Amino acid sequence: MCEHNCINTPGNFTCSCLKGYTGDGKKNGRGCNAPNSNSEFPWIKFSIGMGVGFISLVVGAILLYFCIKKRKLIKSREKFFQQNGGLLLKQQISSIKGGVEATKIFTVDELRKATNNYASDRILGHGGNGIVYKGILPDKSIVAIKKSKYVDENQVEQFINEVVILTQVNHRNVVRLFGCCLEAEVPLLVYEYVSHGTLSEHIHNQNGAPWLSLQNRLRIASETASSLAYLHSSASMPIIHRDVKSTNILLDDVYTAKVADFGASRLVPLEQTHVATLVQGTLGYLDPEYLHTGQLTDRSDVYSFGVVLAELLTGMKPILRGTSDEDKCLVEYFVTSMKNNSLFQILDDRVVREGGVEQLQEIGELIKSCLHLHGEDRPTMKEVAMELESLRKFTSPWTNAHGHEDQNEV
Repeated sequence: MCEHNCINTPGNFTCSCLKGYTGDGKKNGRGCNAPNSNSEFPWIKFSIGMGVGFISLVVGAILLYFCIKKRKLIKSREKFFQQNGGLLLKQQISSIKGGVEATKIFTVDELRKATNNYASDRILGHGGNGIVYKGILPDKSIVAIKKSKYVDENQVEQFINEVVILTQVNHRNVVRLFGCCLEAEVPLLVYEYVSHGTLSEHIHNQNGAPWLSLQNRLRIASETASSLAYLHSSASMPIIHRDVKSTNILLDDVYTAKVADFGASRLVPLEQTHVATLVQGTLGYLDPEYLHTGQLTDRSDVYSFGVVLAELLTGMKPILRGTSDEDKCLVEYFVTSMKNNSLFQILDDRVVREGGVEQLQEIGELIKSCLHLHGEDRPTMKEVAMELESLRKFTSPWTNAHGHEDQNEV
């Protein structure tokens, strides 16, 4: 009954096939099939082979995909590095004595993670050249990350210009630059984080900032003036800010002034007194002489600072919205008030209350001198800083007699 092997058992028997054969071994059953027989397909082996082959194919395809993607990413970052002025930055660095070895180069991934992929709730503000985000680095330090709005030749030059200028600046009243990122689609700058907003926000606060006493206004003006004087005369190469305004003066947690936004600034070679350039600035703060001639000098910053000082003492904006359709200029309004001996009528009430007559008149004269139409008639920023420091120490007998000393002074 068996084709190959027959094994007797008590009252019965079993059949088996030779090694390598398949079947039940019975002649009247499935018999024994040779190894090369097509009567039964090895599905298990086939399935295992196909599974292993498919997995190997998928793994290989994934590895190839990531390899290609990584290569493309490297190439795109190299492209962005050049597109965002990397070569120009290297040239600028090599041409400036001292270089910028202290500047850190951040990666795209670091800054994306620090800003939670540039989430809208991380936006600190919008500037003329870009958006500023709050970033948290792996060491938990907080920074401000400026992301340019557009990628064009003009923006790239401003970005590189700001990097070069700020890496040369070392002043407690100038926002510190930590580093930059060139390998993103748009260039980025990483600054120290200044926590208490802009001077403009505090001046024009509807409820009035409680800490903004006359002495604190003079202190902020003095700190700003000293930083601009440093830029004009003490930096390795003179720097003209070109966009001095209250929104570009930041305040830290103890209300110390920090001058920011150097995207429009210009370096002035030591042998030159001015730079011919396209007019750039903010309406209301812009030097009229620079506007008409295109000749940028350090006295252009003096004029803009004079507007900030007038804004700080009056609480008024540079462009006054009148009841009629015509807008008025704070500069014209201030100078006219000085000529008509009506200065105290336009000063902020708290300033008038806390200041003495002689002190406020001297401040008014200082502002007026900064706002001369002709740059040569204006004082230097260093002279302005010295005068403000002197006015800060000015003690008003009227103030002492009436007990109006500020309790909120920082």
